[in-house]
Amino acid sequence: MEEAEAVAVAVPVSPDPVRIYGWREDVLIDGMKEKLLAKLDTGALTSSIHAEEKELFERDGKKWVRFIVSDTRKEHPVRARLEAPLVRTARIKEPNAESVAREVVRLSFQIGERKVRGEFTLNNRNNMLAPVLLGRAVLKDLGFVDSTRTHLADQKISR
Repeated sequence: MEEAEAVAVAVPVSPDPVRIYGWREDVLIDGMKEKLLAKLDTGALTSSIHAEEKELFERDGKKWVRFIVSDTRKEHPVRARLEAPLVRTARIKEPNAESVAREVVRLSFQIGERKVRGEFTLNNRNNMLAPVLLGRAVLKDLGFVDSTRTHLADQKISR
């Protein structure tokens, strides 16, 4: 008889069930009254949010950013003016373009029952599928993404 080969087995990080999300979910950003559509993108590292009228200012000796968030895909979007400390400025390489500087802020948001905090680049997402993109840095704390379904957060599906 041949000897069995050693097989690597993944060990669960936690005994808790892992939540499953769709590739599109609704999120509620702290400071907003209306949920925004988010695309959960495992191909992106950093999250991004549609921001207009960005304005840098100082508060208590620290750099902050004031900006307006809205869902420009809607006919009458609700607009919310948010303020957040500037975490850093990131250089982002656009497809077929030069790299551009983008402000990065830390925002809290809710997806289903989960409250999460993560870094977001402030970006013009007018031509994107959703005003919010959630990247891997945030997704690693959420659970799995089912790329074939949408809006699973409120269904509380676990694996």
